[in-house]
Formats: sequence, structure tokens, C-alpha cells
Amino acid sequence: MSMHAFITGAYDTAVGELPGSSCMSLHAEAALGAIADAGLEIGEIDGVLCAYSFTEPHLMLASVFCEYLGIHPGYCAAIQAGGASACIMVMQAAALVASGQCNHVLVVTGDNRLTGMSRDGAVAALAEVGHPQFERPFGISVPASYALVARRYMHEYGVRSEHLAAIAVEHRRHAGRHPKAHKRDPITVEQVLASKEIASPLRMLDCCLVSDGGAAVVVSSRAAAADTRRRPVEIAGAGQGHTHEHIVAAPSLTDFGCKTSSATAFSRAGVSAGDIDVAAIYDSFTITLLVELESIGFFERGEAGRAAAAGELGLGGRLPCNTHGGLLSYGHSGAAGGMFHVVEAVHQLRGEAQARQVDNAKLAFVHGDGGILSAHCSLVLGVN
Repeated sequence: MSMHAFITGAYDTAVGELPGSSCMSLHAEAALGAIADAGLEIGEIDGVLCAYSFTEPHLMLASVFCEYLGIHPGYCAAIQAGGASACIMVMQAAALVASGQCNHVLVVTGDNRLTGMSRDGAVAALAEVGHPQFERPFGISVPASYALVARRYMHEYGVRSEHLAAIAVEHRRHAGRHPKAHKRDPITVEQVLASKEIASPLRMLDCCLVSDGGAAVVVSSRAAAADTRRRPVEIAGAGQGHTHEHIVAAPSLTDFGCKTSSATAFSRAGVSAGDIDVAAIYDSFTITLLVELESIGFFERGEAGRAAAAGELGLGGRLPCNTHGGLLSYGHSGAAGGMFHVVEAVHQLRGEAQARQVDNAKLAFVHGDGGILSAHCSLVLGVN
């Protein structure tokens, strides 16, 4: 079943430390890049979706962006779902074009999280994730919440720190093939295990980066896609899954909404996990990716860490995953972190990934999660 929606343009800015950048400048660069990539004029964009910003927070970020760019779309909204925002916005854009409400929806993200925020400011912003009554007074942090998941996984499935470290090492290997990646120096399992402890068992190199950067895509209807410049990438299926918001309310520390979101996306696309050629899956921490790989069904329980250590997530492996380097090594800039995954999937399906290209990639799976494995959205993208 097709959703009758296609990604026709994709663009990502430089990523890393970008002095002089701002949330809006990154939004604008990404947006104009994606529109140009599609071969469209700015006036042809009739829908705009934005996410959120830590450095320029606003209740109406999409309206602020449209004012900044001087555009007046027929549909405009901001969506806030943490790391799931990018995938949810693509899903929403697909619904808008498939229902005939828009022809071309611009989905844009960006933030200067590294140069635009103090360290204390960044910590304070992320502390908001904790439940104000039942978690925050007791000193919860985002890494500590994910560390709870890691500990439970280690207890139940025999996962070891070396397995998590293998995921970080593979991501850095991928990033080394991407000229734009924030961190490209190779790392070893020993270096990961020797890095500073953040929240046991998670260490510094188990955690995502903090970067400046922006990324955008254009989602077009089937009819409108015919006039665009590039090979369109079909949004073949999408799904969401929501089990909790705060970790204190999670029904399980090993089962999460990615199981539902991926099953829905696969079902709507008429494919299964085994059909996927390349995956781009949210990796805020090494444990995030390990949990999701198993919940989605790419690997059996307790297998993903060993598979990572055996090179199965690398180029030529069973499931090349986060071939750009992911949040762990390519870069993480708020909502743009998840959008980098979408852009990488588009580049792979178009055969534009250069040194990191997966041979004959026809089907890609993209997944975003927000909060503490709270909000989940999965996409199946494909080319004919």
C-alpha cells in the first residue's frame, strides 16, 4: 500500500561547531537547500512543518520561520515530539499531500545547540524531560533514565558494556566515511570503556554528541512529484507507538513503542524487517539503538550487541545502520538529529552516499524516538 507521498528534496547543512550560526539561519539554509534539491521555486511550497528549538524557543516556531524566510504557506505548524519529531513531521507531511491539502510540504529542522547554549543551559533544558513531581526532585537526568534501561537489559539478556561499546565504534567507523561528520577520528572498544562514566553503565562515548546543524526535506504528492528534479523517494509506510512519557510510568524497561510503530509501518508498506536494505535508527545512546534493533525485530533479544561486535551493522553487514554515523558520531542538533537520519536514508536510496553507499539499496527504514524511549515513529522509504 502506498501513502501517495514522496520525498523530492533533501538537504543537510554543515554540522558540528558552527560559530555565528543561529537556529533561524540553519533553518533557512536547510530549507532553501531542500527546495533547490527538488528543483522547485520557493513559492511552490504550500505547507511548512517545523519542530522546536532550544536556543530560540517559541510557541510558534513554524510561523517565526515563515516570517524569517518571507513565505506564506497554506498550512503551517510546529510539532514537538523530541527526537521523534522529524519522523512524525514526515508522516504528517505525507498525510497532508496524500489527502490533497498540499502539493509540496517543507519539513525543516535546525538548532545551534553547541555554540548557542551554555553547558548549564543545555543540562537545564534536558532536565525538563523528567516528571516534575515524581522524578525531577530526586535528581533524574536523561542519561540516568537510559542507564536504567541499560541495567535492566544487561540483567535480562546478558548484554555487556563491550556490546554497547561496539555500537559506538561502528558508528564512528561510519562517520569516518562521511566528510561532514562532527566526529571522524576512529575509536576502539577499549577507548569507549575507558571514557568518563556519565550514568553507570553508560560512558561518555555511549552518549550522543551536541552539535550545531540543520536539515530539511520536501514531501510532495504523487502528481506534484512528477515535476521535480530528482528521483523521488516513496514514503511507503509510517507508524507510531506510544507507551508512556516519563520512565517512572513505563510499563516495561525492555519493551517500547518502537515495536508497534515499526509493525504498523512495515504492514502499511507491505514489507518485513528482513526486506530492509539500510536502516537509520535513533541512537541517542548506544543502549537506545540496541533496544530498538531488537524490539523492531531486526535481531533477536540479546543478539544486537553481539551482532554489532561482529560487524553486522557495518557496510556489507546484515543491516548497515546509521551509515552517516548517527547521533553518536555524525552529530545531534535537537530535532535536526532525527532529520539527519531521514536525509541519510534519502541519499542511500538515491545512490548518493559515496564511500558509505550500500549496494543496490531499494528499501530503507527510519526510526525516531523522543523522551525516554517515549514517543516512537517509524518510516519505510523506497525507490523503484
